[in-house]
Amino acid sequence: MGKDNIIKSMLSEKVNMTPNGFVADQLSPEQFAGCYELFFDKIFEISSSDIAEVEGYGEFNDECKTEYGSCEEFLVGTFTEDKEGYWYNWREMFETTVLEREFFENYFKEMADRIRYCEGKRYLVYNNAFFVNIITDGQTMVGFPDWSRSGIGDLLLDFAIMDLNKPYLKIPELLFEYCKKRAIIIPDFKERFLCMAYYKGIDTLRWHASIDDVESCISIKKSISELKDRIYAL
Repeated sequence: MGKDNIIKSMLSEKVNMTPNGFVADQLSPEQFAGCYELFFDKIFEISSSDIAEVEGYGEFNDECKTEYGSCEEFLVGTFTEDKEGYWYNWREMFETTVLEREFFENYFKEMADRIRYCEGKRYLVYNNAFFVNIITDGQTMVGFPDWSRSGIGDLLLDFAIMDLNKPYLKIPELLFEYCKKRAIIIPDFKERFLCMAYYKGIDTLRWHASIDDVESCISIKKSISELKDRIYAL
């Protein structure tokens, strides 16, 4: 059974892997404000998937297996230097790109200090919830066609990715109220959100630095830097 079929077997029938519509990136902030609950509903549907037969953490390989045994191994291991491939000896980028060592190390520590809140929180995650990877009709349907980055992690990872993509949409603020209205309790919400956001933030920052995308790096650094005040104000 192929990777997509294995994932499909885990997913609720309410999650659409072959959606028809338009790219969610085309939604205006006003349009998103009118349908954000639909996005949140579907991400929670993804996180409700039965993963009893799946062990570990991290992105799925082609056999839908994960690489890491714990959340700490996953988050910290993402940034090791000795992996073969694109990120081999990536720390050389501190000397050759706009990636700043002090900024990276600061938020790596902020992430690491919060891993304990996320340990044991295992859910199916889309792990690619940038708006360009989500399809919607803006009214009744939100779908997820590309599961290449999916895996096992804290359910707040997908929400953190949405916020990193478009911080002006106020994803955590909306999510906090959404959960309150539905009596959804997410223990240690603030620390877990920050942990996932810092993880994905510095990983995405590293990527954009590697392709010399200075404008995106500036935007990502601003988003990461401002997030803690936003979260602690909830």
